[in-house]
Amino acid sequence: MASTSSAKGADIPALVVAALLLIAAALVAYDAKSQTIVSTYGVGPTAMPYVVSAVLGVLGLCHLVVAFRDGLPKPEPVDRTAVLWLTGGLIGLIACIGLGGGFIIATAIVFSATARSFGRQALAVDFGIGLVLGLAIFLMFSKLLQLTLPSGPLEKLF
Repeated sequence: MASTSSAKGADIPALVVAALLLIAAALVAYDAKSQTIVSTYGVGPTAMPYVVSAVLGVLGLCHLVVAFRDGLPKPEPVDRTAVLWLTGGLIGLIACIGLGGGFIIATAIVFSATARSFGRQALAVDFGIGLVLGLAIFLMFSKLLQLTLPSGPLEKLF
C-alpha cells in the first residue's frame, strides 16, 4: 500500500482529514449544546447532532490512527465523466428546486445523473425510477411525518 508519508512517518493528507473531521465534530457538538429547543418527552432535537458529532469524532480519530500507521492508499485516477455527471445532477437538483420544479422531479434528476455517473446507460429508465423514489420519499415526509418539502407541479397533485 503506497502512502504519502513524510520523513517523520506521518501521512499529511490523512492528518489534514483527521483534523477537519475533529473540527467538524467539535463544531457540531458546540452547536447542539447551544440549542435552546428542549423536548418535553423523550429524546429532544439535540440528540441527532450529538450522534453526528460522535460519528465525526470517531472518523477523525480513525484517520489519525491511519496517518501514523499505514497512511492513506494511493488514490485511483479521476473519472472526469463521472464527476461531470454528478456535478450536473447536483446543479440540476438545485436549479429544479430553485425554479419551482419541486422535490420529486429534482430527485429524479439527481438519481438518474448519479446512476449515469456509475456507468449505467438507461437514463430514461433511471429518471422513472427516480420519480418513483422521489414520490415515495415525498409522501413519507409530507403525509406521514407532516414535514414540508419543496413543492412543484407534481407535489400539488398529492
